[in-house]
Amino acid sequence: MMGTMNGLTRHQYKDIKIIARFTQVWCAGHQHSSRQPYPLPGGLHPVELCEECSRFVAYAIARRLHCPLEAEKPSCKNCRIHCYAPAQRELVKRIMAWSGRRMILRGRLDYLWHYLF
Repeated sequence: MMGTMNGLTRHQYKDIKIIARFTQVWCAGHQHSSRQPYPLPGGLHPVELCEECSRFVAYAIARRLHCPLEAEKPSCKNCRIHCYAPAQRELVKRIMAWSGRRMILRGRLDYLWHYLF
């Protein structure tokens, strides 16, 4: 088993950080109003999200923390088990595509690896 980061595995920590940051870019870019700090597990810095995006991030975190494939976890887009409901799966695809392009254009090349693989 891999080391933990405040109760999260290294992969959980990375995946939660990525989905939270991508959703924050999405939320801000779509001018969602009434954004508030949303606390993240594992000592990650909170992200500013509207209520709708907060609900999505809570859903995504819950799904990630209960992944049955933790020992062999591929990226979610390459997973053989799709644990998101169809509506949330479509939403995450839109969030990742829209936010990924913007983050790369802003020079966040560290996210380029995740976006492409």
